[in-house]
Amino acid sequence: MSGVWVFKNGVVRLVENTGECHGKKMLVHVPSNEVIASYAMLERKLLDLGWERYYDDPELLQFHKRSTVHLISLPKDFNKFKSMHMYDIVVKNRNEFEVRDV
Repeated sequence: MSGVWVFKNGVVRLVENTGECHGKKMLVHVPSNEVIASYAMLERKLLDLGWERYYDDPELLQFHKRSTVHLISLPKDFNKFKSMHMYDIVVKNRNEFEVRDV
């Protein structure tokens, strides 16, 4: 089973490699309608939402929300920030972020 997990209209589903998800994706902060263009921008938004930087792994950029068991782990290099990372942020921050086609 291969494909991409897609979060749309409150439902997560697996989309097989049929070409449905070939476009580039962008992460958008919904309240401000800002496209997240850097980790600095993302970190500011996450800190405002109660997330804290986690420094355990030098290879990753990680955030933890103290009141939950959630951990967001991202590659250090923003160029390796993929849609799967974006969807992880969306699921853990409902109504704050969404993934859109470029």
